[in-house]
Amino acid sequence: MTGSETRVTKISALHEPSAESAEFCLVVLYGPELGKRYVLQGEDTYSIGRDEKNFIVVDLDNVSRRHAEVFTREGRFHVADLGSTNGTYLNDEEIREAQPLRSGDLVKVGGAIFKFLSGDNIEALYHEEIYQLAICDGLTQVSNKRFFLEYLEREMGRCHRYGRALSLIMFDIDHFKELNDQNGHLAGDYVLRELALAVRNKVRKEECFARYGGEEFAYVVPESGPENTRTLAEKLRRLIEAHPFSFEGKPIHITVSVGVADLTADMTDHWQFIKVADQNLYKAKRGGRNRVVG
Repeated sequence: MTGSETRVTKISALHEPSAESAEFCLVVLYGPELGKRYVLQGEDTYSIGRDEKNFIVVDLDNVSRRHAEVFTREGRFHVADLGSTNGTYLNDEEIREAQPLRSGDLVKVGGAIFKFLSGDNIEALYHEEIYQLAICDGLTQVSNKRFFLEYLEREMGRCHRYGRALSLIMFDIDHFKELNDQNGHLAGDYVLRELALAVRNKVRKEECFARYGGEEFAYVVPESGPENTRTLAEKLRRLIEAHPFSFEGKPIHITVSVGVADLTADMTDHWQFIKVADQNLYKAKRGGRNRVVG
């Protein structure tokens, strides 16, 4: 623990592992102070909001002054909204009344996401979470740009060495700025998470799917071959176009523009590979969007 953290008080927690000796904390997965840990004690109530008097201060415009609170009831931690403007979400579902927390639950407060951790060895859980933050995107929970670049460089070396095929699919959401302007950034965050989940379910373990930045994603496909990769890219485009995105009861129609590239013998640097896929993506944009180029 750091000097600013308080010793944990142990409480009983229904359905939590080794409840009698469990420890508890919230970890920032997305938003200001990424990776910061807030240790929780059983007898206290913890408010979250923009006001500096809160236990957890989140300095974002879409967070209310007193937005939410975490507290114990019947020996278990719960989360409740405090009448905030933008609502509090537990595992992407807006909460209308206090809800119990389980280890691994995600609590979204405005533009910030916290992960609730509990267990006998909270230190180990926390350090595992910090490792995941180094390789995963906090909002979408898919691989981040750092992991993608390392994976791509490694796969390029392997495929060059053994003469294997390697393809790269880059895509981004059409008219994403307009989506945010019309529906708010919380809707934009929802679309990014929901899209990532829909695609992630189709990704094989030997492939890499990552958030490249903003509304752009990357998908590395080893040993597929150009024809199969184009078929896959078109399936992804159709999957996203047909997916039922809906935020706060309002349907949102989403399409993506897709660029595809294949590894060639003269590509010795991963940036060369990315540049070709990105150029094709922007050709798809200029060609009218919602299409595959490459």
